[in-house]
Amino acid sequence: MALASEHTDPGSGTRMSAADRKVLAGTMVGTTIEWYDFFIFAQAAGLVFASLYFGPLEGESPGLAQLVSWATIGISFFFRPLGAVVAGRLGDRIGRKAMLVFTLVMMGSATALIGLLPTYAQIGVWAPILLMLLRILQGFSAGGEWGGAALMAVEHAPVDKRGFWGAYPQIGVPVGMILATLVLFVLRSSMSPEAFLAWGWRVPFLLSVVLIVIGYFIRAAVAESPVFKRMIERKRDTATPLRSLLRTNKRQVILSAVIFIGNNAAGYLVIAFLSSYAQKSLGMPGAPVLLATLLASFGWLIFTLYGGILSDRIGRVRTFQIGYALIFVWMIPMFLMIDTRNIWAYGIAIFILTIGLGLSYGPMSAMYAEMFPANVRYSGIGIGYALGAILGGAFAPLIAQALLGSTGWSGSIGLYIMALCAISFIGASLVKETRGAPLEADRSSAGAEGTAR
Repeated sequence: MALASEHTDPGSGTRMSAADRKVLAGTMVGTTIEWYDFFIFAQAAGLVFASLYFGPLEGESPGLAQLVSWATIGISFFFRPLGAVVAGRLGDRIGRKAMLVFTLVMMGSATALIGLLPTYAQIGVWAPILLMLLRILQGFSAGGEWGGAALMAVEHAPVDKRGFWGAYPQIGVPVGMILATLVLFVLRSSMSPEAFLAWGWRVPFLLSVVLIVIGYFIRAAVAESPVFKRMIERKRDTATPLRSLLRTNKRQVILSAVIFIGNNAAGYLVIAFLSSYAQKSLGMPGAPVLLATLLASFGWLIFTLYGGILSDRIGRVRTFQIGYALIFVWMIPMFLMIDTRNIWAYGIAIFILTIGLGLSYGPMSAMYAEMFPANVRYSGIGIGYALGAILGGAFAPLIAQALLGSTGWSGSIGLYIMALCAISFIGASLVKETRGAPLEADRSSAGAEGTAR
């Protein structure tokens, strides 16, 4: 079976083989299912969980149930590093492919069970407890999912196309949003709000079973990463302890976390907060808001792919810097447009946001893979990504809601995201350009910081 890594002349224009397409499909399908799951959970947290699972809290303090509902999104992020540690250790030891299949099944199973979960009115306090436990299981599996998908794509890729290939697991975010938005749009358009609250919200969760089956067969057909296979052939120690990673590559772990903060926080505005804000705070109708989100998802997909391609041309660091600069300058104008309550202004505002989101997300797989030596790469990028998600998007909707409640000005949310983007811009600027860095050499800590060949 021909693998992309067998291309000896990256500039030769060798066409992508059937095996290559299987690899890219396998890396994309898992992140698609992950973000489909996260998107429908985020939408449910914004629209139904407060009343169905945390209703008694509303009597204690107005708005408390919604704040706790938003917090359920964030609680799972604390378990992402644990998932990254476990999956990373096993992935660096037994292979990328096995962990990809395992995390896929775990993630989808937790999502399907949420669709069957009784409400507070049916089983009392056990309802929110079980909801949070399933959410934690989602977070644990998601912590191991992204790292394996990113490495399968980048480690198979020709040297001069790592950014482009590495963008495929990244576009799982917008593709998952597109699928979830279409399902939610059909449901919201075909039933009354009462029916959606009573049972319709469960349908997207149960449909994840179909995605799991499809994803399982796609991933089962993908070959193991060639970099990992050559490590095994040379009988190198692939079970490097976590303390060794943090001793030799701590700087890379910290930088990879910092680089992700701004993108993840801004992305979770699109995934979770803005749709709820438009409907609940601004009184905009649900179906048009979902259609606007769908349009933004296509923009996110396009600009994420372009971000990967651009990073192959001008470098990873420069592409990140451009993306974060765009998000920074657009934040306040975006909220001014959204607050007009005009659906066209809303759609255009979040579509423009996806330009910066895509450019600061597409190059991530390639850049992170090039920052770490092969024997700790799965662990390193998984932990860095998970820590960035905790500091960035984990509680972004909750913080946004709290800022809106305390200031009464949506622009305060924009200032919050701008601060995080500035931090991530600085983090990216501290990384030496990684484009073209060798993936197989066990580089020293200094070399692994991204010195290109």
